[in-house]
Amino acid sequence: MKTKLPAAVRDRALQIAHHEMGHYVVARALGFETGGVTLTVTMDLRHRGGASISLVRPISSIDTLKDYLQARIMVLMAGAMAQTLPSKPSAAKRVDKPKATAILKGELGAEQDYAKIRELQQLLRNLAYPETDASSERISAQLNTMTDRLWDRTQKIIEEQAGTIGELAVMLVDGMVIVEQWGRPADTYEVMCAGPMLERLRAVQAIPSLQAWTDRCSDVERSRR
Repeated sequence: MKTKLPAAVRDRALQIAHHEMGHYVVARALGFETGGVTLTVTMDLRHRGGASISLVRPISSIDTLKDYLQARIMVLMAGAMAQTLPSKPSAAKRVDKPKATAILKGELGAEQDYAKIRELQQLLRNLAYPETDASSERISAQLNTMTDRLWDRTQKIIEEQAGTIGELAVMLVDGMVIVEQWGRPADTYEVMCAGPMLERLRAVQAIPSLQAWTDRCSDVERSRR
């Protein structure tokens, strides 16, 4: 029998579930191995979530490293974007870019994702534009161009996979149960979906592999330079 969550708790849980499943779906689409997904929400709406993603991948060249960094940045961007997808089935599944940006920058959480993105962006820029004597304005323009390109790619995946993300988010929230706490009232709902269980789901098995597409995009961009 499903646990009936208070309306406010369920709304918050769905937002965070969308966030974690955004990471999860984009990671699988871009060729990363994934594990389980966890979600915890308290009665006063504090939350914690996580999607287990293996960062192990063979890197045999600078170009492979660039591809890896781009994919990793996209996975980090995906959570905030997916969190803005509307929960109502009838609503258009579009990313709210201003809200997603605010989430990434810490106004609504996910500041750790943003910190990682900023560091990886600098590393990617250093590889793509190795000149060290560039002006700060030129460096900023290069970073913005790279960020916009990766943002657009990620948004396309999130919106194309919005149905899958929403289905997995609802499944995650429906599995939440209240945690017993000895000596004080229970106020925390949580769920943990193990990796093997997720991989048996049709929705997960149907996630398309976009690794080849990502590599082709990188090849095109390298040919332009």
